[in-house]
Amino acid sequence: MNTDTLKEQICDVCHRMWQQGWVAANDGNVSVKLPDGTFWITPSGVSKSFITPEMLLRVNAAMEVLEGPEGNVPSSELKMHIRCYEKRNDVGAVVHAHPPTATGYAVANIPLDEYSMIETVITIGAVPITPYGAPSTREVPDAIEPYLQNHDALLLQNHGALTLGKDLLTAYYRMETLELFAKISFTARMLGGAQEISRKNIDKLLDLRENYYHVTGRHPGYEKCQPPQTPCDPAPEKEDE
Repeated sequence: MNTDTLKEQICDVCHRMWQQGWVAANDGNVSVKLPDGTFWITPSGVSKSFITPEMLLRVNAAMEVLEGPEGNVPSSELKMHIRCYEKRNDVGAVVHAHPPTATGYAVANIPLDEYSMIETVITIGAVPITPYGAPSTREVPDAIEPYLQNHDALLLQNHGALTLGKDLLTAYYRMETLELFAKISFTARMLGGAQEISRKNIDKLLDLRENYYHVTGRHPGYEKCQPPQTPCDPAPEKEDE
């Protein structure tokens, strides 16, 4: 994909995010990694509805601006994006947004870790909530780092959502999947709770992921308690009646 086409694709994704109500005002940011190890990223302080290719900035891993209009600065969450690329060589794009239902789970501190919907079992698996971090600081990249090896979709506590992909469309589609799953999960809760898929059928779905769908990226498997080094809290023992 040539530079002009890639920049247009970034803007298209930004416009779609705004149209779907995933971002407001200056919320959200998008980046794509280039073959030379530099990145195109959205600028700070610009609504995603108004983004044009000329506004995008090319930066390096040291967060230095190499190309872009004078006066524009990279997204304040550049540190978070760079950390994703540093820890995952297979990641080619990162999308951060505030999709309302998924962000509602992040604000309520409820992980989307139920295995109740076929498509999400295959594509993203359990979605954890990363610890709170102050935006634009190193607290956010430090908070997400332990989760990056097993997850391509994350909820950021009291903040929003983050998705990774081998390319921009994959990262964007994962954000779509995450928000739809959040809506379905919320509806299921209103109806009395989700019916989780059996372990046997989850095995079949994970086989499909590996052997049929060839889905790229990482998957947590059955893991619901993250980061991996943190053991799950044991279920409370029932008192003798």
